[in-house]
Amino acid sequence: MSVAWPFAEDDNLEPKRAIMDIQPVINFSNKDKIETIQSHDDALVVTLRIGGYDVKRVMVDQDNGVKIMYPDLYRGLNLRPEDLTTYNSPLVSFDGKVVIPRGMIRLPLQAGSEVVEVNFIAMDAYSPYTAIVARPWLHALEAVSLLYTRR
Repeated sequence: MSVAWPFAEDDNLEPKRAIMDIQPVINFSNKDKIETIQSHDDALVVTLRIGGYDVKRVMVDQDNGVKIMYPDLYRGLNLRPEDLTTYNSPLVSFDGKVVIPRGMIRLPLQAGSEVVEVNFIAMDAYSPYTAIVARPWLHALEAVSLLYTRR
């Protein structure tokens, strides 16, 4: 994942020195493969700063537009029912059951130095993840995600 800004046109035609702009990059080493089963097509799971806390097991879902928080994160942030706004639209959990959300809350989400406000839907359902973030969150950061494999 990286963030890039478009070049601005400049009326000044004088030659300029190249400016090196370091872009944030997520990459993985062989050390990161320890205790994983290869080859796999698992979801992208990262650690992000949500509500001021480092949150592990956050899945980045490319095919979804909703941001979900599961009970571990809800309890970890010490949220109370009165912290949530109403959200009545039912959702389907990983096991195929229809779940009525607890509600919704807007929290700051940080990746690198970028911070965006994200509406999370609080769910009472089992998940191997602490939260799920989706494509609109990536767009809010003006990031482009690319997944590729070496063959």
